[in-house]
Amino acid sequence: MDGSPFRRVNDEVFYTTGDIASVDGAAIGWLKERAAANPRRRARLCAHPGTDDTLHEMLIVHGMDAYVRPHRHLGKSESFHLIEGELSVLILDDAGTVVRRIDMAAPGGDKPFFYRLSAPLFHTVVPRSEPVVFHEVTNGPFRREETEFAAFAPEESADPEEQRAYVRRLLSGT
Repeated sequence: MDGSPFRRVNDEVFYTTGDIASVDGAAIGWLKERAAANPRRRARLCAHPGTDDTLHEMLIVHGMDAYVRPHRHLGKSESFHLIEGELSVLILDDAGTVVRRIDMAAPGGDKPFFYRLSAPLFHTVVPRSEPVVFHEVTNGPFRREETEFAAFAPEESADPEEQRAYVRRLLSGT
C-alpha cells in the first residue's frame, strides 16, 4: 500500500500499527494525499488499535469541499485540536438551526484552536482552508448505531451540489 506503514481499512480510514504511535510531517503529507485523491476529500489516521478501544484518537484531513452530515453522539464527548488550516464547527438545534458557530484555526492566531463537545448536540464541521488537519479525540467503542444523523440534512451520498448548497445556507444563517 504505497509503502505506507499504516494499515488500510478503506480509502478514508487507516490505522497506525504497534503499541507506540508516532506521526511526523511525512505521515501528515501522506494523509493529505489520501484525502485529495478520495472522492469525499477526507482521510483519517487512527492511533487507537481498533473500534473497540475505549479511547479513540485520530488525525483527520478534510479538503475544502468535504461534507460531514450533521450528527450527534449519544453518551460520548469529542474534542478537536487544529494542527493546520481553518474550520468552522456548527452546533445545531433539533430543527437544524445553527445555535453556535466556532471558527477555529491552527495555533498562533486569535481564533480558538481547541474545542470540546460534551453534550449530545447535532454538529458538523466545515473546512475553511485547503486542507484542514486536526486531531480528534472521543471515547469508544465506535458503534455506528450510536451516531444519530440529522434527518434535516442531506445524506453523505447526496448530490455534492445539494450538500454544498446546504452548507452555504448553514454558514449564511438562512
